[in-house]
Amino acid sequence: MSEAADFLYPFLEADEHDAAALLDDLEQSAEAKAHASAALRATTLHESRAAIDEAAADMSDRFNRGGRLLAFGNGGSATDASSIAALFTHPPHGYALAARALADDPSVLTALGNDVGFDLVFSRQVIAHGRAGDIALGYSTSGNSRNLLAAFAEAAGRGLLTIGLAGYDGGDMARSEHVQHCLVVRSDSVHRIQEVQAALGYALWATIQDELTSAIQHG
Repeated sequence: MSEAADFLYPFLEADEHDAAALLDDLEQSAEAKAHASAALRATTLHESRAAIDEAAADMSDRFNRGGRLLAFGNGGSATDASSIAALFTHPPHGYALAARALADDPSVLTALGNDVGFDLVFSRQVIAHGRAGDIALGYSTSGNSRNLLAAFAEAAGRGLLTIGLAGYDGGDMARSEHVQHCLVVRSDSVHRIQEVQAALGYALWATIQDELTSAIQHG
């Protein structure tokens, strides 16, 4: 059994020969994880409703004035940043809005990582692409990613709206003066945090779509 399998499924044993029992254990493990994720998602969305509405209102105002979304994160959070940028630019319905994921271009990331250091790979792109009135949205499971904190500081200094999504207790991101809105998934499981952060991102998008629709209908 590999270390990866041992980490994910500690009940597996190298001498496991009962296929039916093994499949039953796997099924129960998957169901338990799904239930835990659903419960955390429901709790987080409920408890964060006011924070989501406030962040979405500020984002809607920026979009209405021609602002663009710059999304970023590391590892799995980079995937979340790419997903949220795609959702805004190519929505299943509603209004397409300008967005860019700062981890999508490997040539830019590797050039910056090599030339100025990985801690600056996002802040340098904020300098290049960001402008006052834009939105900087960063994903981190820990809330302590140094390159995100540097990007938020740069973005705030340039007049961008700053929004962070973090896990655990929010980490340095939740305490930073440079992050105007921080949505926290209060869990110590990286897997569950990222699953619920995806839901928070969708909730932001859906609320913004509602805000824009209402503004047009009453404008």
